[in-house]
Amino acid sequence: MTLKINKINIGRKHPPFIIAEMSGNHNQSLNIALKIVRAAAKVGVHAIKLQTYTPDTITIDCNKKNFFIKNKKNIWSGQKLYDLYKKAYTPWEWHKPIMKEAKKNGLICFSTPFDMTAIDYLEKLNVPAYKIASFENNDLPLIEKAAKTGKPLIISIGMANINDLKEIYKTVKKTGNSNLILLKCTSCYPASAEDSNLLTIQDLKKLFNCEIGLSDHTLGIGVSIAAVALGATVIEKHFTIDRKKEGVDSKFSLEPQEFKSLVHETKQAWKSIGKIMYGPTKSEKDSLKYKRSLFIVKDMKKNEVFSKENIKSIRPSQGLAPKYIKNVIGQKISKNTKKGTPLNWNLIK
Repeated sequence: MTLKINKINIGRKHPPFIIAEMSGNHNQSLNIALKIVRAAAKVGVHAIKLQTYTPDTITIDCNKKNFFIKNKKNIWSGQKLYDLYKKAYTPWEWHKPIMKEAKKNGLICFSTPFDMTAIDYLEKLNVPAYKIASFENNDLPLIEKAAKTGKPLIISIGMANINDLKEIYKTVKKTGNSNLILLKCTSCYPASAEDSNLLTIQDLKKLFNCEIGLSDHTLGIGVSIAAVALGATVIEKHFTIDRKKEGVDSKFSLEPQEFKSLVHETKQAWKSIGKIMYGPTKSEKDSLKYKRSLFIVKDMKKNEVFSKENIKSIRPSQGLAPKYIKNVIGQKISKNTKKGTPLNWNLIK
């Protein structure tokens, strides 16, 4: 199965599709947002992704304790949801110039809608795909509306149990949309490698007839590389120009040089998967001559007896295979022979 976003193929036969997530790392500056787009293009990603919401479409301004982030391991601990989203959201009027800049730089640009009005807005901009975030993957009406556009739909599955996933899959499939990608995701910020559980990728491939990828919130690129080796065909990672600028997601975002390594190394991981194969590859055939074989390692005279002192298993491989050494020891040599001569059956009397 091969899925396309614009003209880019996504699937096991193609290099991993790499998405740079801008999120709120623009620090409420359109100029920085455009710089992020250009920087992402330079490091070789396929797509730049936005988030389409306002503080009022994602939550309400409320001071009750449930509206504050309490997890001390979370980089936003102590912040009120409304205030965080006010800092992080991408103004809707920026979408068009950002998408224009992306197109100019050869990037696909799409977004995560967080409510129905966001989908309506993004449809007017003719986005090529939609992404549903982990915290919205239980909003089946939102998923259904996005799926009904017929465009590729990428859904992060953070926190979803198997029954949740079946509901998500059924919701998408009943719309007739077969362009679904599920992203394994650990919804912690940052996430740990230990909580990534990447073997789930292979199980997801067995359970659902769609592409499987990873939305990676860990620090570094190791988890993403491992995911590709396990079959992930899409990698999403947060991107920032400079972590020191303290964008809302900057602490678990990659800087340009790191992202460049991500693009290169995930492609290398994909290339390395190959196929099930035994025996020498085409590139190894020349190396066969350097395997071990039996050689005469001392000058020998006719009728001298072979022993462990005058024949050995060494490199290269011009002589008899090492497994024959037991058959040869104790036998006599058929003629005078110099040190460094490969042993063959004609030399055995």
